Amino acid sequence: MIKLYPFEELGRANHGWLDARHHFSFADYYNPHRMGFGVLRVVNDDIIQPGTGFPTHPHRDMEIITYVRRGAISHKDSQGNEGRTVAGDVQVMSAGTGVAHSEYNLEEVETNIFQIWIEPKEYGVQPRWDSYEFPKQSANSELSLLVSGADNAPLWINQDAAIYAGSLVEGTEILQPITQQAYVLVSEGQVELEGRLMKKGDGAEVTELDLIRLQAIVDSEVLVIEVPEHKKTA
Repeated sequence: MIKLYPFEELGRANHGWLDARHHFSFADYYNPHRMGFGVLRVVNDDIIQPGTGFPTHPHRDMEIITYVRRGAISHKDSQGNEGRTVAGDVQVMSAGTGVAHSEYNLEEVETNIFQIWIEPKEYGVQPRWDSYEFPKQSANSELSLLVSGADNAPLWINQDAAIYAGSLVEGTEILQPITQQAYVLVSEGQVELEGRLMKKGDGAEVTELDLIRLQAIVDSEVLVIEVPEHKKTA
């Protein structure tokens, strides 16, 4: 089963320095029918103006993944971690027992990110932060694994979830296995998901399928977020 969520119908909060689209209820945007998808709690499509960002603020017991689509984001936290993550790369933070951090766009251009929150498998873990520079070659058969709760991923999170991503050249068709349920995001371009057109910024819930067909109508970039149906706690 596939259910599409067009970009134009997402929740929105425009603060001037930040123009955010919300795939699920977040902050002042509340939709009782969009409270999450399995353990996937937040997907925000954020455009952050140059020289602005999120001042230091706390988090606890949440897996926070930032996929940078354009520009760069600079991170600093109370654990002493600092880093700059550029377009095409990903950073992850396990908030665990508690961490305070800031995220700023220190560039001279707009920064566009997907901010993804996933509920943890275990509560009260030691906070941690990491980032990774991913290969930029185009996918030709399957998307690349970026983030996972397994040991075979470049970036680890505290949940039995996985995030796959990749660039697709116009006309490329791939078959992506699905082992759980998945949320599909089009970061750039246009793709057909099982014959359904998805444009930049659109999302789609995928359930009851163990394989999906993705075809790039133009040069595109796609993310697939696999998550368990129910939260698992220690």
